[in-house]
Amino acid sequence: MQIIKKFIIFILTVESRLIIKRYKPFIIAVTGSVGKTATKDAIFCALSSYGHVRKSEKSLNSEIGLPLTIIGVPTAWRNLGGWIKNIYTGLEIIFARRSEVNYPEVLVLEIGADHPGDIKKVTKWLHPDIAVITRVGDKPVHVEFFKSPEQVFEEKSALAYAVKSGGSVVLYADEPKIVELGKSITDKQKNVSVVTFGLSETASVRGLNYKTVYENNVPTGFSFDVSFDQKNIPMIVNKVIGQTFMYPILAGVAVSKAKGLDIDTIVKNVSAYEAPKGRMNIVKGINNSTLIDDTYNSSPDAVIAALGTLKDLQCTGRKIAVLGDMMELGHYSAEEHRHIGKIISGYADMLVTVGPRAKAIADEAVSNGMNIEMVSSYSSSIEAGEALVNVVKEGDIVLVKGSQSVRLERVSRSLLREPEKADRLLVRQEKEWLEKK
Repeated sequence: MQIIKKFIIFILTVESRLIIKRYKPFIIAVTGSVGKTATKDAIFCALSSYGHVRKSEKSLNSEIGLPLTIIGVPTAWRNLGGWIKNIYTGLEIIFARRSEVNYPEVLVLEIGADHPGDIKKVTKWLHPDIAVITRVGDKPVHVEFFKSPEQVFEEKSALAYAVKSGGSVVLYADEPKIVELGKSITDKQKNVSVVTFGLSETASVRGLNYKTVYENNVPTGFSFDVSFDQKNIPMIVNKVIGQTFMYPILAGVAVSKAKGLDIDTIVKNVSAYEAPKGRMNIVKGINNSTLIDDTYNSSPDAVIAALGTLKDLQCTGRKIAVLGDMMELGHYSAEEHRHIGKIISGYADMLVTVGPRAKAIADEAVSNGMNIEMVSSYSSSIEAGEALVNVVKEGDIVLVKGSQSVRLERVSRSLLREPEKADRLLVRQEKEWLEKK
């Protein structure tokens, strides 16, 4: 099966290279350790009025996801016939008359790195017009197959150095090593411009004045100002919470700025931004509770940011943190889970953990003074969801966050006030995911 998979990836990648060579789309490539998908979606939204734009769907950022986006076909999962159809579609695009193919003018591509060399391999044939690097962080994330977080950063940086002459690099401004990367790029590639985004005073596109928006004592979103070109533009974002969600929007504005769009168009487009499912979404919960559904994935930095948001929220009930295993941390795993346990009592009134690794969070929380009656651990998301149905009360705010493999969207589904809307509200509700154990 692995041989067949590698062969399919090879064919689709060759087709992708030929399609890009023939149609020459404007390419915006996004990488980083935190917020890639949200940033990709915000950029797509910002450029939505610029002709025909295509983005990577969901989180298709793997070696097979990239060619699927370029060709414009869905994953066929384990259906060999579906993969053959995808290959045939690629051939049709390559050999069709240009007038017969409405190929996108702009591609917004999310590019991940699970192993050393993943991005460097891609940049041998993919040279973006704009490269975007989101937060990488000093805490480890996706380092299971890397020697260190520094090696992860080096891998992500390869995308910035692959930008075409005359292109732009859009960088996260609140991380010193990424700022230094920008200086290195301009030293080595004189014909590449750098635009930065973040909360730092030095950011080209800066976020200011973050405030949570409430309705009847329930959080409904947030407001903030976008500052660039000596103008402050007020923004309101609904159905999502957390200061970290300023960053995708700021990145979208920064890319638009790099591309030369006018301010009015930028503001109009970005105002329609909706956060991806499973990323700090505000969802109505059972018994008039509120869920913060952050179940797509997890990492130490992201957990701490989510807990910080939970801590700052006004709440008439309890603040409950449901935290699952953080995966792909390699030998940092035990240390990082224990660290969350040491600080959790300052952020939540009640802690529920899911998975064997997250059990260390619970143990450390109790060791550091959290009331043992307010701490519980479960081996599976289904078990945790069933238990929480009898725990969550009116006015409670429940943060649900864990890595993909822990499947904490099942917890959120158990706690939905309107479970019939699960497919619209939660991540991984496709048939293939629901059938997985």
